[in-house]
Amino acid sequence: MQKFKAIIIDDITQSRATLKEDLEAYCPEIEVIGEAEGVVSGARLLKDVTPDVLFLDIQMPDGTGFDLLEILPEISFKIIFTTASDAFAIRAFRFSAVDYLLKPVDPDDLMEAVNKLKSAPASGQALDLLLDNMKNQEGPKKISLHTQDKIQIVEVGDIIRCESSGNYTIFHFADGTNLMVTRTLKEYDQLLSDSGFFRVHQSHLVNKKHITAYVKTEGGYLLMSNGKHVSVSLRKKAAVMEMLERL
Repeated sequence: MQKFKAIIIDDITQSRATLKEDLEAYCPEIEVIGEAEGVVSGARLLKDVTPDVLFLDIQMPDGTGFDLLEILPEISFKIIFTTASDAFAIRAFRFSAVDYLLKPVDPDDLMEAVNKLKSAPASGQALDLLLDNMKNQEGPKKISLHTQDKIQIVEVGDIIRCESSGNYTIFHFADGTNLMVTRTLKEYDQLLSDSGFFRVHQSHLVNKKHITAYVKTEGGYLLMSNGKHVSVSLRKKAAVMEMLERL
């Protein structure tokens, strides 16, 4: 069994104790080697001890978990954030492909997060993207897309549309390139709906900013900024017409 040394940083004593107990009960591969209650004490601890994984709270009396990460000279460990229901932060986590746990932590979610540690890379690139997205108060501007052989970070505004391909999604970009990503269109519909994207068909999710026309003939289709046609399903026509009137 692969072992991981862990540090827990959380300002609530009971939260640290509960997480430690749950790790002992459900995740025997995790050994907690240190705890801290805030940004300052956490920075001191991480100066002396390097874990494999850091369980990091966001809101603490002397700053945020992001403040702590920005003052560290190097981050060579993996990070799992623990947070109360903060919709903005959670959206940034999902765009950046950074793992997080909602408080109170569900044991099944904890085991799933720990299981991901075995194949996940160190948090460097994803963390840089997360910190960048957290600074954009209007919402994340970039998204991390995972293919079978790489992780690509792209500007959300450069995405023209997303197309379903079984359990995969094909992203079509403004520069004419495509990228097949290892997640379903349903997941990206949920993720991008608040960023100007609209599901117009079972197989198509479009960026509203790239719609140039709606053509009513041939069953109805959208003309996109790259000149491509995107079919609109009969079930979605009324919603698409309403959406276009609001643009």
